[in-house]
Amino acid sequence: MSDTRLLEGKVAVISGAASPRGIGMATARMFAKHGAKVAILDLDEAQAKEAASSIGAQHRGYACNVTDRQACQDAVAKVVADFGSIDVLINNAGITQAAKFLDIDPQSWDRILDVNLRGVLYLSQAVVPQMKKQKSGSIGCMSSVSAQRGGGILGGPHYSAAKAGVLGLAKAMARELGGDGIRVNCVTPGLIQTDINAGKIPDEKRGEILAGIPAGRLGVPDDVAGAFLFLAADISSYITGAVIDVNGGMLIHG
Repeated sequence: MSDTRLLEGKVAVISGAASPRGIGMATARMFAKHGAKVAILDLDEAQAKEAASSIGAQHRGYACNVTDRQACQDAVAKVVADFGSIDVLINNAGITQAAKFLDIDPQSWDRILDVNLRGVLYLSQAVVPQMKKQKSGSIGCMSSVSAQRGGGILGGPHYSAAKAGVLGLAKAMARELGGDGIRVNCVTPGLIQTDINAGKIPDEKRGEILAGIPAGRLGVPDDVAGAFLFLAADISSYITGAVIDVNGGMLIHG
């Protein structure tokens, strides 16, 4: 696969991709290696630009708050002006919060649902008209094993609810947009070692978690990036409305 550039000539937008050790950045690097021109969206414009330039001069960074519909439309307009098209969207931006069910207050509920679920809606709504115009496009959405197993790792029940919402929204989008040549799929990572959870898992808990993973290790960002690469590329052209588990076997379900 290393000799085959799966995204040659494609333009890919990735949200929440400025964190150096995050899944979004790993995906951006892998997409660039496979020939894509990458537009990195993040809250901080300077960080987004820096992240983009770190993978090559032809890539760009833009400020975008995915919970703000106008901000999404503005960022996408800039991407189209700079690159001329958008072939791939990866809805990666997300936040988590550890909380017990009875402790979830209205502000926490809104914050977690806004970034993880509303953000997928707004950014996808901003990108889809361009993809419709092109009659083609692939949208990859970040969900979580937490949505499938009802949490119990790091994020609270509101995180599980938001990520489960992403699954339902993406499947409905896949059904509605298939006729326009637009595919929509989800990736459900297990426990991936990123800055979000660094230092938050005590050794004892870590041992417990590893005992339940047949692959015998925690995931790394490239594990998830590989799944997004597959879904973004033409090799998956007959796959839409699907959910790809990237969890080392932590959850094996029918």
